[in-house]
Amino acid sequence: MSSLPRIRVSENRRFLVTETGEPFFWLGDTAWELFHRLTMPEAEHYLEVRRQQGFNVIQAVILAEHDGLRTPNANGHIPLLGDDPTRPNEFYFRHVDAVIRLAAQKGLYIGLLPTWGDKVCGEYWGTGPAVFNLENARIYGKFLGERYRNDTNILWILGGDRPAEGYEDIWAAMAEGITEGLGFKPFMTYHPRGGASSSAWLHQAEWLDMNMLQSGHCLVDAPNWDMIRADYERQPVKPVLDGEPNYEHHPIDPYIRPWKPEYGRYTDYDVRKQAYRAVFAGACGHTYGSHSIWQMYAPRYAPTTFASPYWDEAIYGPGARQMVHLKNLMLSRPYLTRIPAPDLLPNVTPPPPPADLTQQDDRVNPLRAAYPVATRDSESRYGLVYFPLAGQSLEVDLRLLAGPVKAQWFDPREGRYHFAGEHPQEIVTFTSPLGGPDWVLVLDVQP
Repeated sequence: MSSLPRIRVSENRRFLVTETGEPFFWLGDTAWELFHRLTMPEAEHYLEVRRQQGFNVIQAVILAEHDGLRTPNANGHIPLLGDDPTRPNEFYFRHVDAVIRLAAQKGLYIGLLPTWGDKVCGEYWGTGPAVFNLENARIYGKFLGERYRNDTNILWILGGDRPAEGYEDIWAAMAEGITEGLGFKPFMTYHPRGGASSSAWLHQAEWLDMNMLQSGHCLVDAPNWDMIRADYERQPVKPVLDGEPNYEHHPIDPYIRPWKPEYGRYTDYDVRKQAYRAVFAGACGHTYGSHSIWQMYAPRYAPTTFASPYWDEAIYGPGARQMVHLKNLMLSRPYLTRIPAPDLLPNVTPPPPPADLTQQDDRVNPLRAAYPVATRDSESRYGLVYFPLAGQSLEVDLRLLAGPVKAQWFDPREGRYHFAGEHPQEIVTFTSPLGGPDWVLVLDVQP
């Protein structure tokens, strides 16, 4: 059992807060195979490192992608008897219990996926098999709800890298079962396929509290800012975040799939660009990912799409260490009044989005690479502008803020500030420092 406060949607429906109303910035990591592939000592090491790095949400799957029904976990147990969701294996679930409660002891929430999507959507890719229907999805959901009724560090995530189209009723039945088992309506979201958002199928669903998108691994500088903005503007209002952007260490293949490492791998810089631009566009948090971590790649497992290095080395990747600076920056100023602020950049035009985030064309685009994004306080007390390039000059409209400002350059790699002068309420041109390559311009109204 955990004593962490439960998480809910804020009153303005834009953000997440604790049950006492404190701002909660979702800083997640994708550890999909955590329950399936790690021993308890390995899980303890993983969770402790992520705690030290400032993460607060770990996204993990009970019925995992890599033959999660029939390949035993690290302790030798399968999750279901006879592939039957109504016959859970107590020994497997005791391990899941232990990991969830260990995470709580470390102050970590678990973004808990009851199953990967291939166990529901059988005709799509994946090992499967599809084992869920309306009846057993509800029974399985109720079992989970009853089992984890007192675990306050769970954030429920349905889906699992698949579209919901044609299976909305099954996901709804699972959500209803979880709610029945818990005895109350919990926070829930849905993890979709690459290049899509949960809003495409489920925005009006009453059980869905937050839209989650997956900008994915096909494009360099995938325009997740456009996806965030689209969901931000939907009615009814719901929070939104990118729950699976490009993974650090993931191969880049700008021409054809499957991904291969010949063209390099996504770096901490690629990770930062997606994180800051999504959050400044209106997201209520962000999820980091490493290609080695999600699959918990180790010598005893075959790599998926050229994974490297092993997970216990990848866990110290620079991108993972740098994500806490984003969380700290956002929580350092009034948080629940923050809004997207394209109006701070009067001469910036969004680059045209690619026709399809999963297609092969237009994978590397200099207009997307250079695209800045801004956010500010709705009460005009501060503004933030993400400059993705070093030496980049932008006009910033300081007339939108409540008075003269103190400007600083924030280093997203080290979390340090560098003074950039005091400026009146006028349009001012700022040029990012030559080091970097990326910077955040922080504008605070002088008291």
